[in-house]
Amino acid sequence: MTDSSSSSFFSEFGLLLCLEELNKEELYKFKFLLKNETMEPGYCVIPWAEVKKAKREDLANLMNKHYPGEQALHVALKIFDKMNLKDLCERVKAEITRTAHTVGPEDTRAGEVQGDQEAVLGDGTEYRIQIQEQFGPMRDKKCLLGEPKDFHHEIAEEGRELLEHLFDVDVNTGERPQTVVLQGAAGVGKTTLVRKAMLDWSQGNLYQQKFTYIFYFNAREINQWRERSFVQMISKDWPSTEGPIERIMSQPNSLLFIIDSFDELNFAFEEPEFALCEDWTQVHPVSFLMSSLLRKVMLPESSLLVTTRLTACKKLKSLLKSQRSVELLGMSEDAREEYIYQFFEDKKWALQVLSLLRNNEMLFSMCKVPLVCRAICTCLEEQMEKGGDITLICKTTTALFTCYVSGLFTQVDGSCPSLPNQTQLRSLCHLAAKGVCTMTHVFYRENLRKHGLTKSDVSVFLAMNILQKDTDYENCYEFTHLHIQEFFAALLYILKDSWGPTDHSSQSFADLKLLLESTSYKDPHLTQMKCFLFGLLNEDRVKQLEETFNCKMSLEIKEKILQGMEVLGNSDCFPSQLGCLELFHCLFETQDEEFIRQAMRYFQKVVINICGKIHLLVSAFCLKRCQCLRTIKLCVTEVFEKKMLNSSRPAESWQRDAYYCWQDLCSVLHTNEHLKELDLCHSNLDELAVKTFYQELRHPYCKLQKLLLRFFSFPDGYWNIASSLTHNQHLRHLDLKGSDIGDSGVKSFCEALRHPDCKLQNLSLESCNLTTLCCLNITNTLIRSQSLLFLNLSTNNLLDDGVELLCEALKHPKCHLERLSLESCGLTAVGCKDLSSALISNERLTHLCLADNALGDGGVKLMSDVLKHPQCTLQSLVLRRCHFTSVISEHLSSSLLSNKSLTHLDLGSNWLQDDGVKLLCDVFRHPSCNLQDLELMGCVLTSACCLDLASAIVNNPNLRSLDLGNNDLQDDGVKILCEALRHPNCNIQRLGLEYCGLTSLCCQDLSSTLSSNQRLIKMNLTQNTLGCEGIRKLCEVLRSTQCKLQVLGLYKEAFDEEAQKLLEAVGVSNPRLVMKHDFNDHNEEDGSWWQCF
Repeated sequence: MTDSSSSSFFSEFGLLLCLEELNKEELYKFKFLLKNETMEPGYCVIPWAEVKKAKREDLANLMNKHYPGEQALHVALKIFDKMNLKDLCERVKAEITRTAHTVGPEDTRAGEVQGDQEAVLGDGTEYRIQIQEQFGPMRDKKCLLGEPKDFHHEIAEEGRELLEHLFDVDVNTGERPQTVVLQGAAGVGKTTLVRKAMLDWSQGNLYQQKFTYIFYFNAREINQWRERSFVQMISKDWPSTEGPIERIMSQPNSLLFIIDSFDELNFAFEEPEFALCEDWTQVHPVSFLMSSLLRKVMLPESSLLVTTRLTACKKLKSLLKSQRSVELLGMSEDAREEYIYQFFEDKKWALQVLSLLRNNEMLFSMCKVPLVCRAICTCLEEQMEKGGDITLICKTTTALFTCYVSGLFTQVDGSCPSLPNQTQLRSLCHLAAKGVCTMTHVFYRENLRKHGLTKSDVSVFLAMNILQKDTDYENCYEFTHLHIQEFFAALLYILKDSWGPTDHSSQSFADLKLLLESTSYKDPHLTQMKCFLFGLLNEDRVKQLEETFNCKMSLEIKEKILQGMEVLGNSDCFPSQLGCLELFHCLFETQDEEFIRQAMRYFQKVVINICGKIHLLVSAFCLKRCQCLRTIKLCVTEVFEKKMLNSSRPAESWQRDAYYCWQDLCSVLHTNEHLKELDLCHSNLDELAVKTFYQELRHPYCKLQKLLLRFFSFPDGYWNIASSLTHNQHLRHLDLKGSDIGDSGVKSFCEALRHPDCKLQNLSLESCNLTTLCCLNITNTLIRSQSLLFLNLSTNNLLDDGVELLCEALKHPKCHLERLSLESCGLTAVGCKDLSSALISNERLTHLCLADNALGDGGVKLMSDVLKHPQCTLQSLVLRRCHFTSVISEHLSSSLLSNKSLTHLDLGSNWLQDDGVKLLCDVFRHPSCNLQDLELMGCVLTSACCLDLASAIVNNPNLRSLDLGNNDLQDDGVKILCEALRHPNCNIQRLGLEYCGLTSLCCQDLSSTLSSNQRLIKMNLTQNTLGCEGIRKLCEVLRSTQCKLQVLGLYKEAFDEEAQKLLEAVGVSNPRLVMKHDFNDHNEEDGSWWQCF
């Protein structure tokens, strides 16, 4: 037998002999390790399905097939070593050594070269061993709080899979990310995961082909360092036997640096990039080095893995050039259910707890974090053992955490530890509150001393498991979980005498104001503390805590919170969908109906997006206590959809709870006599939910006047909603825009409108998939309805034939219609002929919108001729995007000169050009022209027409509003207009200059105008490049008392930081002025009536 055949023989048969010596359990473990073995390039992993079912002989053959030559022996050796099977390791090592002496000359030379390289670079074995010693115990130490081994194994496998793919090539860009951000809530396992990554790499199970070396930095350790070089920072774990560490820095692309808990770093990261450090041998403050590393100034070719809490993501991302962000979500719903079920020995208890936690989505969501899940289960188990009612405890998060914290003060045997006195408790609460507000969750000795906590004070809270000491880092403390810190932070506000002069009361008041005004979007770190604060306003909670802490609490804070609610209720920026829902969550925590009534008496409108049962629950609970509301805007999605009703919870239980809450919410329609407007746009309700809504709509005490059902689903058809119009005598306005009613559905509404009991005045059927076929029904309705005044049929394919039918109604003496919108209905000049005839005979129709129809010059000429007729009573005519040109200007001019009723004319987005506007201006400046509101947006105008427009502004005393947006007027044109605006005869109140090519050069003219013109109250300057210099000039006058401007169209975020600060300062010094990006606040009483139909 030759040497090569000898090697082959052992590979084929020796490997099988080794496998034969494994027992059943060892064989399965061997297979499992083989599955996760990292292979060298050129070799592929054996499919797990084949490995799993393979017998010993089959497994040996598979390994020899996939790993030819000695590779199979090396793989087996690594696995035997991990399994600690020393005899088998020695046998395989001996064979590998023996065959190594029989290799040919070429192989020998290759081995010498490889050996030389290892001598230069070092193999890092000692470093890996040290990492294993440092991170090896973490699995026992960090095991998920004693849960069953198979549960921990499942979580570990999920973590392994996530780690393996963090640095995979992006399928879209084809590039491997250099920086990965692992983000997640407190306690979801970010640190555990990256420590596992260190251990797995050191054992050869992770990133073997990606990174030669991995270095781990923990924020708590970094915070205690002052000045050093970067190479000194990474040398802390570097064994001296490995040789100089500097040699590995020459290959930075093979290095990975793990920065754990970025959110805990006490650094501002405000250094300018040009001042950062590239040299890793220079000594600098550690904050400077970390900034250089994160911002890719130092070692830009290296890779980074950074963990952070969600609250610090914005700060981190501002430092990074680019990154792949991965969110660690914690335990899945199934994992939470399994955890809770396995926690309780009594499975009846387990099912009861599961049901209650499922009913409170906030609590069940908190259970994503293993530590919190265990704390909740422990608390509930203790209460059940005492025979307590856990239903009330699970109603709110505050109730449960009050119970949990109380349990920390009473041991299982009933004995009490040394209770903290009121001073100690207040100091702890101040520490917690300051930490939450500044997003500080790790405290050092100096932090504790600053808040008056001595070593003996700390030992009291350590004994109670409220605080815990980090055993790895000296003088480092934290609350046992973030929610515990948030609870004690909220507790500060109800501790007796916490508002005294010695307790920084002014700062506490300021913090309370910020807390009440906070939102989860802008201030996510304050959300749970705010919830706990409201929950602690409950008198039962307060009594429970007084008994627990043996000290007095005070609810004086209630009055201060009610004062804050008044400010919030009168705020221009409230309500928003997020703001209202968060407020309702907080109010629900109180479980105090009278307090909710008092708090909500300042609010006349709420806007809520309901997309879960918890949203529905808290909204129903609070809306029933809101007796002063005039407007409710709801968007209900997912709650009644089949995918929710068929979720993992029993369908009957889910449906029962959801419908009960919905019925509770709908009852507001008849219990709140002030409620006048309800918006359910974009809502998806099923038949039962819709039926409940209709019942309340028809209730004799329902005083609703305006109902918006835009893009609303009608699962039961349209007869029920249509018939509701005859039952509710108060309903005046119904908007069905975007609801796919169709011609057949309109028939039901027409029948209702013809009923003498129907009092509806305003009906919008915009984008309802209507055609010519429905127009006969609508025509008959317009003749017979005694109440309908406004009708919106926009964006329906009515065509000229449909309009011809409608015009029959308009000509009828019994038609009471005053406003009609036919925007985008497929009309042409043919339809204008019928309309012109109808307008002459109908003296009631005052507002007509024909926007976005291809009328052309011919159609607009017909409409112009109508305006000359003395019987035409039109007050508003909208001809936006009607495809006419400057040719028509002469006809329009003569018509406007003789018309006495028209006050609003919209000619926007038509090819008028300068010549066309010049002709029109001859009329606009005539004293007999009654136009008050003129819209010329996007009419292809330049500065050449501005002299004529200026003349019209000065000479027409009736002109109040002029919109010139989307025209290339530029600075020169605006300078001419500003001269006219400063004229004492100018009566312009609203001016639109959006997207007019303006720069900072015109801002001095605008400032001068705003200073002298006392009538101009609205001006739109959005989408102009005014620059910081231009903003500075404007801000000088905007701060002045001489400026009477009330609304300024300006997108603050479009400017640099300096300009934004100037604008924010204006907002403080001139609170009358509102700056908004969306300048078009549509109003039924002005020229935008057709847009707010």
